[in-house]
Amino acid sequence: MNDYIVRGTAAGDSIRLFAATTKNLVQKAHDAHNTSNVCTAALGRLLTGGAIMAAMLKNDTDVMTLQIECAGPVKGVTVTAGVGGVTEKNGCDGDTKASDIPVAGKVKVKGYCVNPSVEIPLKENGKLDVGGALGAGMLTVIKDMGLKEPFSGQTELVTGEIAEDLTYYFATSEQVPSAVALGVLMAPEGGTVLCAGGLIVQLLPFATDDVISTLEQKITTMAPVTDMLKDGKTPEDILHLLFDDMDLKINDCVEAEFACDCSKEKVSKAIMSIEAKDIEEMIEDGKDIEVNCHFCNTTYKFTPEELSILLKNKKSL
Repeated sequence: MNDYIVRGTAAGDSIRLFAATTKNLVQKAHDAHNTSNVCTAALGRLLTGGAIMAAMLKNDTDVMTLQIECAGPVKGVTVTAGVGGVTEKNGCDGDTKASDIPVAGKVKVKGYCVNPSVEIPLKENGKLDVGGALGAGMLTVIKDMGLKEPFSGQTELVTGEIAEDLTYYFATSEQVPSAVALGVLMAPEGGTVLCAGGLIVQLLPFATDDVISTLEQKITTMAPVTDMLKDGKTPEDILHLLFDDMDLKINDCVEAEFACDCSKEKVSKAIMSIEAKDIEEMIEDGKDIEVNCHFCNTTYKFTPEELSILLKNKKSL
């Protein structure tokens, strides 16, 4: 099943709804970075949250970055996401009811952990201790929407479990009452992602007290997202399960994938941006250099001959 995000509304359009399945992109992130299970859970939750938040952006050129800097052994997690234009497919996934939902684009998300190999004991309930791996820290959200200055909001980590931290961010930095649920279920051994996904529910200013009360009850009693996904429910199934009695409207879906836009050409431009004397020293060393992309862990190799060409091009500018 492909990864995708379903977007909808409920209660007379006074509630915004986003539900996602992200198993494939989280698995791809794990494979790229060889993350431990707890790091895969941390990165996967932030990738899922970032993908859903990118699906809230208005323009194809908008880009969102979520950065966690923390005192725990992971040290930090960074995710960047943006959404492109409409694809040619009729639905987000041919194997589910989403095949009948209009496609509104594709979210491309990438990210990494500063220390991807952290191993810490499980919590008493047997679950991965993401909060313990992150510890105290700060969450920064940066939205680059093509304006003179990007929007930036920063909040302290509340629990380090990421969903609660994003809930707090929405309430304090964007003044949007929200409920965020994110989950990554890992196989105990082997680094296999069994399921991953998330749900973000947001109240709009004209929501009535009755709507707010009903929503609060639903959120406090709903099953974990990973439990619903593990049972075979799709994002639209989850929305129907929770909001069918609240005038649910499913508007469209957005595909989602782990994808990095790095290339040897972009790395070449980065090398050309450094001082000429530094490039000359690399050439004189007579050895190949390697440049690694933090986001996808791809390594680009440059020979002394290639560096000489880049230096020549730099001097001709």
